[in-house]
Amino acid sequence: MAEAIAFDIAGGLASKLSSLALSQIGLWWNFKDDIEDLKNTISTIKAVLLDAEEQSMTSNLVKNWLEKLKDALYDADDLLDDFSTEALRKDLLGGNKLTKEVRLFFSSSNQFVYGLKMGRQIKAIKARLTSIGSEAKMFNLVERDRLVETSFMSKKRQRTHSFAHKDEIIGREDDKAALLKLILEFQSEENVYIIPIVGFGGLGKTALAQFVYETVKDHFELRIWKLMMGGAKGSRIIVTTRSLKVAKITSKCQPHVLKGLSDDDAWSLFKEIAFEQISTDSPSSEFVEIGKQILERCGGVPLVIRTIAGTLSFKNSKNDWLSFKDNELARISQNEGEILPTLNLSYDHLPSHLKHCFAYCRLYPKDHKIDVRTLVQFWIAQGFVKQSNPSQSLEEIGLGYFKDLVERSFFQEVEDDETWFTTCKMHDLMHDLAEVVAGTESSLVDSNSSASEVSEKCRHVSISPLLIPLLKGKKLRTLLCFPKESEQSQIMSEDETWDLIISRCRCLRVLKLNNLNLNTIPRSIHKLKHLRYLDLSDDPNLKILPKSICNMQNLHALKLDWCVGLEELPKKIEKLVNISHIGCVHCYGLTHMPRGIGKLTSLEILSRFVVDKDGSHGGADLSELSGLINLKGELTISNLGFVKKAKKMFRAANLKEKQHLGALVLEWGDGNNDDEKLLEDLQPHPNLKMLKVDGWRGDAKFPSWLSLLKKLVDITIWGPSNFKHLSSIAQLHCLQQLKISNLTELECMEDHGPNGRQGDTESFFPSLKVLRLWNCPNMKSWWRTTKPIDDDSNEDDTTVIRASTMAFPCLSSLDIKYCPLTSMPLYPSLNEKLKLVNTSSRPLKKTIKMSISSTTPSTSTSSLPLSKLKSFHAENIEGLDTRMLDGWLQHLTNLQQLYLVDLPNLTSLPDEMRCLTSLEELCIRQTPQLEERCRKDIGADWHKIARIATG
Repeated sequence: MAEAIAFDIAGGLASKLSSLALSQIGLWWNFKDDIEDLKNTISTIKAVLLDAEEQSMTSNLVKNWLEKLKDALYDADDLLDDFSTEALRKDLLGGNKLTKEVRLFFSSSNQFVYGLKMGRQIKAIKARLTSIGSEAKMFNLVERDRLVETSFMSKKRQRTHSFAHKDEIIGREDDKAALLKLILEFQSEENVYIIPIVGFGGLGKTALAQFVYETVKDHFELRIWKLMMGGAKGSRIIVTTRSLKVAKITSKCQPHVLKGLSDDDAWSLFKEIAFEQISTDSPSSEFVEIGKQILERCGGVPLVIRTIAGTLSFKNSKNDWLSFKDNELARISQNEGEILPTLNLSYDHLPSHLKHCFAYCRLYPKDHKIDVRTLVQFWIAQGFVKQSNPSQSLEEIGLGYFKDLVERSFFQEVEDDETWFTTCKMHDLMHDLAEVVAGTESSLVDSNSSASEVSEKCRHVSISPLLIPLLKGKKLRTLLCFPKESEQSQIMSEDETWDLIISRCRCLRVLKLNNLNLNTIPRSIHKLKHLRYLDLSDDPNLKILPKSICNMQNLHALKLDWCVGLEELPKKIEKLVNISHIGCVHCYGLTHMPRGIGKLTSLEILSRFVVDKDGSHGGADLSELSGLINLKGELTISNLGFVKKAKKMFRAANLKEKQHLGALVLEWGDGNNDDEKLLEDLQPHPNLKMLKVDGWRGDAKFPSWLSLLKKLVDITIWGPSNFKHLSSIAQLHCLQQLKISNLTELECMEDHGPNGRQGDTESFFPSLKVLRLWNCPNMKSWWRTTKPIDDDSNEDDTTVIRASTMAFPCLSSLDIKYCPLTSMPLYPSLNEKLKLVNTSSRPLKKTIKMSISSTTPSTSTSSLPLSKLKSFHAENIEGLDTRMLDGWLQHLTNLQQLYLVDLPNLTSLPDEMRCLTSLEELCIRQTPQLEERCRKDIGADWHKIARIATG
């Protein structure tokens, strides 16, 4: 690993030493020539590092030389960071040149003395690196340049890709059949029958178990993934293990031994990945022949095949494939179970910056769910992410690195939310590989013994807070604290914690101290001047931050999420000129934003902007949002009801220019809402995807800009407000979630009747998946109509069915509470949840009528309206009785949850209850006659529900 890190650090140093800023620093303190000499020395060393990398595989002398070089390069990087930090501090003092010089001369850190000190240090590091460089001659190292990955790689990076949540299993048909037979057909005398799957790492044991679980889960009343406790007769537990001995101990069942994929299945998997970027319909015969020879060395192991194929997919010439086969692959022996050497080949073929990024993941425990955005921020803080294109942010480039590693199968179980990758995991073998290649560079400390084994030159540590005093090293760049639940009440005193960190860890770039219940942050924290990432989140006791934090000019990310007691951010925050992320999600105690926050034009994440209610704190006004045009993610603006000169201030916030903002939450608070405070003046950019308006009390007119938000997928409106209808919302064809609450004046959604142009059912939310209507006491009809709503008997069934199949085609979840709706479009496509509380039964009656009338002998039950519903909650529904449910419930074969609450007219359960084979949870409350009939063992309806646990 040292060789990859050394190459990456050397490249970064060469760039810094060539920068105009460092040249200016050299002029200030009169060591420009030394900087030039240092740059030449590092460039000379860098040229032979690739040869040293290859020789280190067989020579311990070269490997030790690289370790010594790496340590010196780290020290040089810290020194240059000192220079640039001091220069930035000087630049931020303000005033003319003479004023700055006088201030600096008489400051506590006299600049003349500082210049002499730095001059001595740069001469020392130059001499040290020159000496190390001269030692390279004894190894006969030759200059070699790393091959640049060509347009083929660029093409791959530009490809849009949505990663599947679970890898598709190719082959394994015999294994699937054998396991299904064991689970479904084998009769055992034991209540709980354990079925072991045995095989060495990377064969896909867990993936196969997941596939089998998904296939058989409907045959079992209770399904819980990898459940290790007793159960009823007929229960099955699938255990995956690498050890045949473990399998025999845990079960009397003959273990199912998993072997490698068949040749045909292995080739199908290999070519799907390796030839993914080849533009022709089929790869040339030359590539196929080489590929099959390479595949022979993969042993049929899916993880190895995916990883090797992923590496080859970035190589577009026959010679590259031949070189891989004849050189690298030929050097290793692939015995059964010895997979790491093969995986290491793919690591060897990573660009140096990706090697650095991958090895860093060794800090996470095995099977840890990794937050992708946080991981990328760690990479940025450590300097792994290089910004060659100014139009791309560091976070975007870092995400590109993550994608490259995913495409090479270094990560798995990647989850996304359509806009960003959210979480991922590493296969155990990949974690083993990360541990091997990281070497002594990184350590995961979870015991006294592991703490004592940490090298003094270790750079990255994740640790339990109680073990911090045992750390010896003083060159740490990462300190991640992961307190265990059992240690929460034992955490050492915070003074001791901070003293140890600040005195010993002056080189830190990343400090994660979340969820430690610290009461204060010491003023001396500014001594961690290299720090880029500081996480103090999940601390309810934290009320204020020291002003000295604003002297940490290198800080990129400050995470304060869920610090619910935090009252204010520090003054002079504008001095944090490099900060891009201020996380304050759910910091409800914030009273205002500090003045000057609008000068932080590099900000990309600002979770919350709080308006100063009465101006008593001297806080920032909305105009400070104007220049923050790079904001992305979610922005919450609080206390809008207290804004003075609202029209001017709302427009000054300049929300319409924030094109990267994905979500906007507008919270009004308890201030005065008058005609001047118009939503119209808070127009966001058309790219907005989520909008929430909370507590608006203004007029009944929804803003005209709503129709411009063509990408909007989520709207939440919390009252009170004077909206009488929300017709414009129905025309947002991308809308997927709509949540309406506490709109006391709301009379309808559509301003025209069901036969009017605007009321055509074709226009009703074609993409809507979730609809929630709460506490709208005047909303009786979906449409504004002049005629009274007739009884059901006057409705034409054909018309109802035709209209309803055109409305809400994608709706999967409907929740109506305290809304007396008697007329609305029906909801035949619901498949997740239907919750009705204190509302009319008429829409439900019509939907049930539609379901029953659609039933014919040739109709498939699974295709009937509402037949896929998983959860039904009915509470205080007028007119809901046994007759209404009879004949309908039998079609709900997917129903898992049924809640029947406060339904006095429901006097018995239909006989069709026995058809609900998927039902897991039944709750009956405040329904006296039915509760009596469902009494255990003696109730008249008990036999219908005996197998279901009642609540």
